[in-house]
Amino acid sequence: MCGRYAIVTKIKEIEKKFGVTPAPTFSFIPNTNVSAGEYAPVITSDAPQILQTLRFGLTPHWAQKSMLFINARSEGDHNKDDLYNYQGARGILEKPSFRKPIRSQRCIVLADCFIEGPKDVGLNKPFCLYLQNGQRPFAMAGIWDEWINPQTKENVKSFSIITTAANDLLRRIGHHRSPLVLANEDINDWMSLSTPLERIVELMRPPQENLFNAYPISPAIKDPRANGMQLLQPIGERVSPEYRYEVTQELQLFGMGESRARLRKK
Repeated sequence: MCGRYAIVTKIKEIEKKFGVTPAPTFSFIPNTNVSAGEYAPVITSDAPQILQTLRFGLTPHWAQKSMLFINARSEGDHNKDDLYNYQGARGILEKPSFRKPIRSQRCIVLADCFIEGPKDVGLNKPFCLYLQNGQRPFAMAGIWDEWINPQTKENVKSFSIITTAANDLLRRIGHHRSPLVLANEDINDWMSLSTPLERIVELMRPPQENLFNAYPISPAIKDPRANGMQLLQPIGERVSPEYRYEVTQELQLFGMGESRARLRKK
């Protein structure tokens, strides 16, 4: 699953990278701990030039009460063993809550990193996962829906993040699922409603090996009310070593490449 992630990139940088303009009602504060029920930046297929904030946790349009489907398994009820090389049916196409959005209401969810923990202990032992190439933010594939609260008549637009089986890195930290992270060249296909469904299914694959790296962070992040860059600071070494350091004074660990004042031994 993908239950927590961070988006702290400046809005101006998002506008430039994705060619979008914030909606007139757009309002967002950088968030290092996006949790279920919170609003976060999303670009939807029906308005691909507009940056919006939608609620994290999809409520289907037909629901009688609010729901919070934060994730949508691409395999649905299939692939119960979460096999990396699964090639079977994509149950998301038939799930009542997702079968319409996956065909006509897709979106990209913007993130600088996402947070996962081992399957057995969850966020009691969290890791921050980020792109090794330094590109931020990246696009996670999502679906969205629009629900009208029958009591208050409030209109709620909400989203789920598509998940796939875990790649090697996630399995090394003990987690069994991964958000569906889109390569830059695949974003247009995901967002275009003219893309054949067969191509959408083709995109539902685990992240490439060596795409991400990870490091352990404080379990303080499991409190959805917690926020701040201190939550993303490493408390240990990266899962895959990236650099060999020549240390002259003091070694400090920085998360997601925050410090550029590092000596690299080439």
